[in-house]
Amino acid sequence: MKSVRPLPVTPILAALAVLAGCAGCGSDDVSATGAGSASTVHDDDGRTLVAALGDSITAGTPLWAADAATREQIGPALDERSQYEFWAAKADPSLEFRNCGINGERTDQIALRLEECVGADGGAEGGGAAGGGDAGAADALIVQGGINDIAQGRPVEDAAADLRSMVERGKELGLAVAIVELLPWNNGHPGADPEIEELNRLINGIGEDEDIPVMPWHEALEDPREPGTMRADLTIEGDHPSVAGYRILGTKAFVAPED
Repeated sequence: MKSVRPLPVTPILAALAVLAGCAGCGSDDVSATGAGSASTVHDDDGRTLVAALGDSITAGTPLWAADAATREQIGPALDERSQYEFWAAKADPSLEFRNCGINGERTDQIALRLEECVGADGGAEGGGAAGGGDAGAADALIVQGGINDIAQGRPVEDAAADLRSMVERGKELGLAVAIVELLPWNNGHPGADPEIEELNRLINGIGEDEDIPVMPWHEALEDPREPGTMRADLTIEGDHPSVAGYRILGTKAFVAPED
């Protein structure tokens, strides 16, 4: 298991030329919302600013990134719909998202960025917002991560402790908080399956202990014909969702953070 690693960003970017013409591929119809460089979904006042903190799944890999430099590398395949945040903001115009996802990070690394992400000057290097502007302190926090801990041989108990600490810190700061399950990992299947299952069990325990929502992401994208994997039309390369997969995460499998 420890020899298995998530795809680094360079090979992902190298494959994007092939994907440029099918960014919305998948069984869910995503054609009603066209891709573009602007992230504004609504302009009304009284919105809830949600800090989305996590790894590449939060960032929107492989067709989106929170930082401008990586978005430039992606090139013509760039698609803002490759974010669960985009779809959640579209479904609920009262929500505005700050994308604080960084590819490849473990939970201990993600935790170090919490204060910056939720603060008034937080977020990645600009342009990572979905649903409007990105200024001001966050009102809510979504905590996501753990697959890179598993890939790098870190005990799931340590990852769970980091996730719990982020939830607790968010609550200390007066934020509404939610946490998400790990997705199935096709390229780690079947070796990583027991650890993913165990960490998801611990994540659901955190949700129960802290009385916060847990988003059921694993089941939402899992292929019932091959448990432990994402459905083929809901992933691009076995590590990350397709646009259709991100749409499900931001709509059917999305639960708003609660105080």
